[in-house]
Amino acid sequence: MAPLWAGAAVRDTGFIRLEHGSGGALSRELIETVIYPAFRSDAYPELSDAGPIAPGADLLVTTDGYVVDPPFFPGGDIGRLAVFGTCNDLAVSAAEPVCLALALIIEEGFPLDDLRRVIQSAAEAARAARVRVVTGDTKVVPRGTGGGVYITTTGIGRRILPHSLSVSRIGEGDTVIVSGPIGAHGLAILAARESLPVGSGLLSDTALLFPLASGLCSLGGSLRFMRDATRGGVAAVLNEIAGSGASDGLGWGIEVDEESFPVSPEVRTVSDLLGLNPLEVANEGVLVAVVANSALQEALAILHALPGGRAASMVGRVSARNPRTVTMRTRMGGTRVLDYPRGLLLPRIC
Repeated sequence: MAPLWAGAAVRDTGFIRLEHGSGGALSRELIETVIYPAFRSDAYPELSDAGPIAPGADLLVTTDGYVVDPPFFPGGDIGRLAVFGTCNDLAVSAAEPVCLALALIIEEGFPLDDLRRVIQSAAEAARAARVRVVTGDTKVVPRGTGGGVYITTTGIGRRILPHSLSVSRIGEGDTVIVSGPIGAHGLAILAARESLPVGSGLLSDTALLFPLASGLCSLGGSLRFMRDATRGGVAAVLNEIAGSGASDGLGWGIEVDEESFPVSPEVRTVSDLLGLNPLEVANEGVLVAVVANSALQEALAILHALPGGRAASMVGRVSARNPRTVTMRTRMGGTRVLDYPRGLLLPRIC
């Protein structure tokens, strides 16, 4: 798989940097060139949020690590985030979450009452998602060597579509949908971490995406692809689609309209004040879907009927023009390339 940023690679310093974990260009480069080549197989033929336990199997598995700072933030906490985040990776892979494993890495000195809050929140989220936590692990590391508390969750889900969702299913003329307002999670974390007065009205969008994802699965073959827009935000997902899609290996062009992206007034205001782009900010309750143009209105009706999808919007189309590139019509009426997020974004947000 060729790097998605051909011609714009970042110099290899020989060491891991924080940027490697921010969900942007360096994150993708690390995965594609260092990690994924060692594990690619018939059961793991492409990078995805969840994969079958064996080729063609009905059970899918996913895993994720959570290092959010601070562990408690407006709209959620690391326990709720870990459970919903892993369930969401299964949901956008067209699988119903069934069970989870949950592992804790706790730093010496972390308040026991705070740990109880995290565990209780994770348990409540599991009940809300109708999944069982069936196993786990606990480790304690010396003071100063951890981040308070880290959580790793592994999830197993049952396939609800007879086929896998994949960028390889995307074709020219397909439409791109965003399920809800973007940018709230990353900015809520930043505001809580830095005690920013301008962010007092921000709440993380941490939420379970299975109702939205399963609703879209009723489209059958007209549903091509889904991804939850976490690290790197919507911009990273769109560039992933553009860089990986066409059967001839050249990829697709994605043409989007900046005005079509749902953004809350609070996120818009804080983003403008801080010079941040909401499209590059992490979400924990937003998915990006690609559907056949003929199914667009049905897809929007499904999402609009559900609490988490009432602001869902069609934001763009798949095009044969400008392959491997996301082009955006701006609010000012111009056109620019919406590139993979680069540099140090917002660290430790999920």
